Amino acid sequence: MHIRRYLIAGLLVWLPIGVTLFVLNLVINLMDRTLLLLPPAYRPDQVFGIHIPGLGIVLSVIVLLLTGMLVANIFGKWLVSFSERLLNKIPLVRSIYSASKNFTEVLFTNTSQSFKKVLLIEYPRKGVYSLCFQTSAELAEIQARTDENVICAFVPTTPNPTSGFILMVPRCDTIELDMDIESALKMIVSLGVVVPRWVRRQHAIDPAAKEPVA
Repeated sequence: MHIRRYLIAGLLVWLPIGVTLFVLNLVINLMDRTLLLLPPAYRPDQVFGIHIPGLGIVLSVIVLLLTGMLVANIFGKWLVSFSERLLNKIPLVRSIYSASKNFTEVLFTNTSQSFKKVLLIEYPRKGVYSLCFQTSAELAEIQARTDENVICAFVPTTPNPTSGFILMVPRCDTIELDMDIESALKMIVSLGVVVPRWVRRQHAIDPAAKEPVA
């Protein structure tokens, strides 16, 4: 029994370290492939005579910065728009590009499509609760046709939160949680093992929040 306990304790120490090193090695090797964009004579392996891991990360950061500077001006915006129109004309590429672009915008931009709040709703049935994210509350047509003050909620799947369900939920049927978006995502990815510590916040009470939209 002691040997089994010691083995498990050792695994709990080394397994996360091994996985972390494996992922880092995978990312560094993948980023190093960006060095292939350089002409052969200017690649670090040729210049220095040895392979230096991680230089691809530096090159990738430089490429991202230059790309960001390019698309920030009028010509860059026109170039991106032209490229998107071109990609949208290719059937299979259009679907992949559109889905990845929309998800990237959700994660990295602060627009009306971004995750706003962490909510708890009774889904998929009464008495069973699911974590979800409020994505939008500007649902004029849906609110008018349902005569309800509904919000758009994204219910992610676990352990892959990039897929899930879009639900139109009456605001009165939602419970706003104190946990932030990052903590909720960690809980989802970890299959509910990593539960964030509760830091209670005071919420302003909106008496009209549960009023149906006329």
